[in-house]
Amino acid sequence: MQTLANEQGRPVRLLAAGGTIAMSGEHAVPALDAAALVQALPELAAVPSLKAETVLGLPGPQISLPQALELARHARDAARSGEGVVVTTGTDTMEELAVLCSLLYDGEAPIVLTGANRPAGNPGADGPANLLDAVSLARTRSAAGIGVVVVFGGEIHAGTSVRKVDSTGPAAFGSPGAGPIGRVVGGRLWLHSRPIRPASIDPTRLEHRVEIVTAALGDDGSLLRHAAREGDGIVLVALGAGHLTPGMLGELRSATARVPVLVTCRPDRSSMLFSTYGFEGAERDVRASGAVCVPFLSAAAARICLLACLGTDLGADAIAALLAPWDAGTG
Repeated sequence: MQTLANEQGRPVRLLAAGGTIAMSGEHAVPALDAAALVQALPELAAVPSLKAETVLGLPGPQISLPQALELARHARDAARSGEGVVVTTGTDTMEELAVLCSLLYDGEAPIVLTGANRPAGNPGADGPANLLDAVSLARTRSAAGIGVVVVFGGEIHAGTSVRKVDSTGPAAFGSPGAGPIGRVVGGRLWLHSRPIRPASIDPTRLEHRVEIVTAALGDDGSLLRHAAREGDGIVLVALGAGHLTPGMLGELRSATARVPVLVTCRPDRSSMLFSTYGFEGAERDVRASGAVCVPFLSAAAARICLLACLGTDLGADAIAALLAPWDAGTG
C-alpha cells in the first residue's frame, strides 16, 4: 500500500487549536503545538506540502464564541485557497465547531476536524491514528466537495449531523440520525454518501444570547418564558417526535412573537412528525406556533446555527429558508 509521502494529493494545512490531542502529563494539560503533533508522527513529517500552524492552545470548554468564529474563518480561508484543512481541537465542543465551519464554508477542498479522547502518552491514546486519518482525507482529491467533516475512530461524519456519543472511549463520535458517510482505511478513503451542505453565510459576530430549553415531564413552561424574556433566541428541545406539555405550548406561542425559536427533539435519533397526533401540545401545534423546526440538528448544533443567523442579521424567513434542509420534506 502506498504511504502518505508518495501519494499525490492536494496540499494540507494543519490548524492546531488544542484539546486532548495536544495534552500530556499525569493530569493532562495542554503541551503540544502544531509542530510537535507533526514531529511525533514520522508519517506526517514525510508528507509533502503539509504546513502546520498553531492557532489556539485551549481545551474545548475554554474556547469562546469569538475564538470559535475566528477559527472557523481561518479554516474556511485556507480551504478556499485550495488546501485541504485539518483542525485539531477538543472533543467536548467539536460538534459546535463542525457545524459552524459548515455554515461558513462552501468550497471544494475538505475541512476535517479531529482530536482525541485519550491524552498523548496514555495507554490507548487515539490522537495519532485520528490525525493520520484526517490528513489522509484532507489530501485525497476524491474528497472534493465533501465540505466539513469529523474524522474519528476511522469513521467520517458530516459536520452538521455529528454528535459526541462517548465521553471517554475511542469511538467518541457518531451520527445517530444518519450514520457515518464513510471510512478511512489504511490511509485510503471510502465514501458511500455525501452530506447535505447548507447555503453559506458570513456572520460578523457570535455574541447573541441563545438559550437551550429542554422539555420534560410536567414542565409548566416557566424556563421557556424566562428565556424568551432574557435572550435573543431559543432552541427548544421537544419530547418524542415534536411534543410539548400544554404549559410549554402556550409559552412557545408567546416566545415566537418575541424571538426566533428553533425546535429539535430529545431522542438521539431525532425526527419530527407533522399531523399524526391530535392532543394539545402535539407536533401539529408546535409546527403552527411560528417556530422553525430542525429535528435533524442536535440542540448544540441548532444553537450555533441560530447564533450564526443572528450574527448575519437574518430575519425569520431567511432563517427558516437556510435551515429548511434539516426537517423532513422541506429541504
